[in-house]
Amino acid sequence: MGDEGSGPEGGERGTAADGCGDLVVIGEVTLPGVRRSVGYARGFVRELLPDHPGLDDLVTVTSEAVANAVRHTASGLEGGRVSVVLAVGPGVYRLEVRDDGAAVGRPHVKAEVGAETGRGMRIVDGLASRWGYRVDGSRTVVWAEFPAPAAEERGRGRERGPDGGAGPVSGPG
Repeated sequence: MGDEGSGPEGGERGTAADGCGDLVVIGEVTLPGVRRSVGYARGFVRELLPDHPGLDDLVTVTSEAVANAVRHTASGLEGGRVSVVLAVGPGVYRLEVRDDGAAVGRPHVKAEVGAETGRGMRIVDGLASRWGYRVDGSRTVVWAEFPAPAAEERGRGRERGPDGGAGPVSGPG
C-alpha cells in the first residue's frame, strides 16, 4: 500500500480501496482533473447520501479535497484524473480523494495568514471527525471520516412506496 499517511490522527485503519478493515465501497467516480469536476464530485456525494444528517460537511470536504487535487497535483495537468470514493463501515463514512501525485509536499493544514486561498485542509480538519492521507505509488489519497447513522437509521425520512419499500428519491436540484 505504500507509505501510510500522517494526517493529524496519524496512521490509518483499513482503506476502501484495498478491502482492508470493515469498509464497503458504496460509490466511486473518476473525473478529469479540471475545475468543473469539483461540482460533479459534490453532486456524486449528494446522490449517494441524500438523507445523511452531515451531508453539507461531507459535500464541503469533497469540494475542498477535489479542488486541492486539481490545483496542487498532477491531476490538474493535461490528461490528469481525480477519483472520489465513498465507503461505509461500522459507525463511519469514509471519503477518499485520489490524485495523480504531487511533485513536492503533502496535504497539511496551513497556518492562518488571512489569505483568501490556502484554507482547504483547515476546512477538512474542522469538518471531518478525522482525516489523513497515504501515499499509493505516485498517487496521494486524502481520506476523511464522518459519523454514520446506525444501519437501522439509514434511509429514514425517505418516502415509502405503497408496498412499504423506498419510493423514488429525488436528486439534487
